[in-house]
Formats: sequence, C-alpha cells, structure tokens
Amino acid sequence: MEIEQKQAPIIEQFIQQASTLNGPDLVKLIVEATSHHSLFAFSDILSVPNLHQLQGTESSMYIDLLRVFAYGTWTKYKSDAAHLPELVPDQAVKLKQLSVLTLAETNKDLSYDQLMAELEIANVRELEDFLINECIFVGIVKGKLNPLRRCFEVKLAAGRDVRPGQLENIMLRLTNWLNISDSTLSIIQDKTKWAETMSGDDKKHKMEVKNRLQDVKKSLRSNANIAGSFSLQFNFFWSLLFTLSMQFTVDP
Repeated sequence: MEIEQKQAPIIEQFIQQASTLNGPDLVKLIVEATSHHSLFAFSDILSVPNLHQLQGTESSMYIDLLRVFAYGTWTKYKSDAAHLPELVPDQAVKLKQLSVLTLAETNKDLSYDQLMAELEIANVRELEDFLINECIFVGIVKGKLNPLRRCFEVKLAAGRDVRPGQLENIMLRLTNWLNISDSTLSIIQDKTKWAETMSGDDKKHKMEVKNRLQDVKKSLRSNANIAGSFSLQFNFFWSLLFTLSMQFTVDP
C-alpha cells in the first residue's frame, strides 16, 4: 500500500537519529516515533544497537514499549500497562490502529463487537468514526463499514512488522503456496498439450471433410453432365420420330 512506501524514508530518518543519540534523547526519539502519524513499522528502529544502552536502566521500559508497537496490540499494552510508560493520546491512537491491522491479518470481516472489545471503544458511532478517520482516511486499510451486518469489511490492509517466530510460519506458507502453484502449472501445461492435440485432430478432421465435399461436388458435376447428354439424345430421338410420322401421314 502507499502508506508502506511513504514510511520508508521516515524509518531511515529515525534509524540515523537513534544511531547518534544517547540516554534521555533516545527516550524522546522512541516517544516521537511511536506518535508519528505516518509510521506503522518499528522493528528496524528497535534493532538499532545504540538503543541497547537503555537496557538495565530506568528507561528500559521504553524499549519494551517500542517492542509493543512493533509486535503487540492495545490489549497487550493494557495487560502490561503497570510496567510500561503511560501513553500520550497520539500513541494510544497509533496502537489502536496497529491493533486493527493485526486483526485484519486473520479475518477480513471484523465484527463491531470484537473491535469495540479489542480497542476499548464504548459505542458503534465512536467505533465507526475511528475506522473512517483513523484507518481508512489515513490509508492503512481499505474497506467499508456494514452497519446491517455490524462489521467492518476489510479489502486490503497494510502489513505490520514480522513478529519473532513468525518468519518460519511465513516461509512454510510460501513453500506450500509454491508447491500448489507448481501443481497447478503442471495441470495447465497438461491441459494445454491436450488442447493442442485436439486442435490438430480437429484441423485434420476438417481437412478430410473438405476433401470429401470436393469429391462429392466432382461426382455431382460428372453425373449432371451424363444426365444432360442423355437428355439431349432422348430429345433428338423423339424429334426424329415426329418428323418421320408427319411425312407418312395420308389425308382421308
């Protein structure tokens, strides 16, 4: 999606900054990154070696917070909130947006009840406003609201960071997909060869029919010529008889 392309230079900017900062400045950078309105991927920033200096300090919780933004959800944050920094409003919106993307990975019809429970949104009106203004208009997801079915029908959603351990599953799914594709390709090739064979046989049959028609036409023409010659001879014979009869007719 377009949002995924737009955030690439933003990620690179934060990586460069994180590589040169220390202590409190790194904390500020994490808060800024997790609040950025156009940033939805955080694993590359999390992997910057310079951030490791926060481990074992009072600020280590910000590393954990960045990890939640990379791989977690609003529910995960709420369950660990006692050990994590309090979120500013922009961070709260961001984490709820990321939670929608996570839900869309496994289900394209997201029920209102599920979304309100996962995002801790009180009513349908508030939920629909959030989905429209913070998800669809922002460009992280494409879909439509279905009030009758009380669900959000997702057509396309931006991808999140690959979670630890998830890569193996993705590779397995890709391998299975490739195997299915190879099998499908083999079937298509067999069908193509069969169609080519049938096409050749069909052309041969058409040529045989055409040749037979030519033979029939020739035979009909030959028979017509014979019949015509016989008709002329028959007419001449009767004309001759009539002439002779007229010559020998005697008046009474």
